[in-house]
Amino acid sequence: MNRRNFLKNGTLASFGLPAIISTSGLEKTVADKEQSESYNDEDLVEITIAALQEKMKSGTLTSKSITEWYLSRIAKIDKSGPAINSIIELNPDAISIAEAMDAERKNGKVRSALHGIPVLIKDNIDTGDKMMTTAGSRALMGNKASKDAFIVSRLREAGAVLLGKTNLSEFANFRSTISTSGWSSRGGQTKCPYVLDRNPSGSSSGSGSAVAASLCTIAIGTETNGSVVSPASVNGLVGIKPTVGLWSRSGIIPISATQDTAGPMARTVTDAAILLSHLTGIDEQDTATFKSKGKTQKDYSQFLTKDGLEGKRLGVEKSFFKGGNPDVIALLQKTIELLKENGATIVELEILKKLSPAQKGEYTVLQYEFKDGLNKYLSKANAPVKSLTEVIEFNAQHPKEAMPYFKQEILISSNEKGDLNSKEYKDALEKVLSSRQIINELMQENKLDAVCGVTNGLACCIDLVNGDYDTGFSFSSPAAMAGYPHITVPMGFVHNLPIGFSFFGTAYTEHALIKMAYAFEQASKQRSQPHFVQTIMPSVR
Repeated sequence: MNRRNFLKNGTLASFGLPAIISTSGLEKTVADKEQSESYNDEDLVEITIAALQEKMKSGTLTSKSITEWYLSRIAKIDKSGPAINSIIELNPDAISIAEAMDAERKNGKVRSALHGIPVLIKDNIDTGDKMMTTAGSRALMGNKASKDAFIVSRLREAGAVLLGKTNLSEFANFRSTISTSGWSSRGGQTKCPYVLDRNPSGSSSGSGSAVAASLCTIAIGTETNGSVVSPASVNGLVGIKPTVGLWSRSGIIPISATQDTAGPMARTVTDAAILLSHLTGIDEQDTATFKSKGKTQKDYSQFLTKDGLEGKRLGVEKSFFKGGNPDVIALLQKTIELLKENGATIVELEILKKLSPAQKGEYTVLQYEFKDGLNKYLSKANAPVKSLTEVIEFNAQHPKEAMPYFKQEILISSNEKGDLNSKEYKDALEKVLSSRQIINELMQENKLDAVCGVTNGLACCIDLVNGDYDTGFSFSSPAAMAGYPHITVPMGFVHNLPIGFSFFGTAYTEHALIKMAYAFEQASKQRSQPHFVQTIMPSVR
């Protein structure tokens, strides 16, 4: 979850402080870019699923050679060189999986568009193999799941190669009110590959950084509020937060039964749509998936059309034109004109203001559901700790290793909550769920096909002393609280820092959002690979 949205007067905080970045740092940016070009001269950088499939079909490459290339690149870029530190653990079986997929292909069997494609997944998702699932917490070290999470079993069925697990904000950024996104006690600090002293956002920090740096083809993140779309935006990616229930959550270390979902992170809308397609399904262990019956699409890539914005009515958050970084506002205004040029009608509205009452219940709901969900997960897991209480006790007993920079006040306050029969919880949940009616009515009244805005602010600097700081924009909460789908697409750059543009709609409208997001992507073409610049700050002379 995107912790920087939280905790102002007990509600979700809005981004209000403009980012101040000196343009005098551009000379340094250019110099660093020229020095780092050697990291990006391989043929597979920025390659798509379709291109990899074509190379495997022709025999130019195999799944094994592709997997080996990514492992080599991880060694060169993730663990040395720029050292973005996005991978928390590699799968020792990755090569053998790739070899098995090559053998199947040789015998004429290709399971799906994901056959032989290396995938990284966030380290809060169970894999029934030799890898651990820890949510980045030292307290959970040694937790090797007895079986795959539902979505991981779907990945394996599709023929994907599980390359490894990615670092994250510990416990998906639900540990401290002053935490730093992308840091975990197990994995350390992940960096943004565009500017290395910048934060990759969270909590799916490693998944975002790894895909951006071409350490994998596609990755999976998880989101409670912003944890897929925010790191996707900051790392210049496409991120899809599906409708809650489109993908199963069983086998994923939880925060909120109301808001949690996993989702695809990719460099293109096409690749994100392909991954989205293959992980849907009804799971008896997750009742939220029951509502998706008859509402999913077998292949979301069929909705990729360049005229997807023609005739669409898009609601755009009005408050984003009034405050925050002026360069981001200028980029937003340019984006609005591009949408109009491609046939969309723009309607300005203030959805964040209307949702303010609903937001007042969210943090309370998450605390209650986190305690309930984590206790249920740990009681059946192979971790050395069996409850939230034991996690807190472990951290308190190992402060230098587990809490060297910030503490665990969210864990403690959540543990102090009662059960889900509490009146406080039920009242708060009612407020949160009112967001659905507010969004539905607003879209119906304005005859909207989607609601849009700046996904979130520019990447802040890594600050392990003070934690994350506000950077001017945030648009994850509406879809997160309602459990509705949300897609972010690269909108452009400000001082070498990517920023995304969001589309969200009502439940199970992923197909419609993908159509609009693809059209916007093709019209704007703002995805650009990172060059591992050290800093934006000018050199001191």
